[in-house]
Amino acid sequence: MIMEENYIYGIRAVMEAINAGREIDKVVVKKGSNGELFKEFQELCHSKKIRIQFAQPEVLDRITTNNHQGVIAFVSKVEYIDLNKIDDIAKEKNETPLVLVLDGITDVRNFGAIVRSANCAGVHAVVVPEKGAAPINGESVKTSAGALHYMPVCVSKKLFFAVKTLKDKGYKIIGATEHGADDFHNVDFKGPTAIIMGSEDKGISAQLLKLCDQNAKINMYGNVESLNVSVAAGIILFEASHQRH
Repeated sequence: MIMEENYIYGIRAVMEAINAGREIDKVVVKKGSNGELFKEFQELCHSKKIRIQFAQPEVLDRITTNNHQGVIAFVSKVEYIDLNKIDDIAKEKNETPLVLVLDGITDVRNFGAIVRSANCAGVHAVVVPEKGAAPINGESVKTSAGALHYMPVCVSKKLFFAVKTLKDKGYKIIGATEHGADDFHNVDFKGPTAIIMGSEDKGISAQLLKLCDQNAKINMYGNVESLNVSVAAGIILFEASHQRH
């Protein structure tokens, strides 16, 4: 899994990237851009010695047809962390490790929204498979509201072995599934924990379910039987965050 494009777009997404310390090669800006937010953006680029190149709107449109808001930044490809570094990340913050494992999340918008919630909830790393996962590109960065600049991502060739490694390290493995036996409010998230979220259509794979110490569900009380995976992830992650803080 690599960053599909070497650019991000949208004025706030680019500002988040700069503030997060991402290496920016150059920024292309639509000619005639103005306003208070753009002034703030220019000052930020100037303070970080980032080159701004002004161009006609059609030049930016040729780079991406998405809503770039007149700002596109070319960045270095995303670097991923090793699974064994997660404990060090939590230790530096003097916190108990909390990991989110995404099994079969292929929709870019869902992926970005989940990472955004994970960052807000204090997750220390997100683990994704090398194949069968949403690409990290300009759209996912924008959807995450810049959270992908801060959230460590670990890419595993086989999620089974990644989860087993965490389990062997003493992590409690929690599967978030509508078929779970326990209401998520009754699950203890306070120790080292890895939460697995599966795709909306297939759920968590049978292999990973076998590694789970506990399966948690969100009870439904309306006519619709399931939640969007990004919403479900946010609910469960903030229950974990609530217990920890």
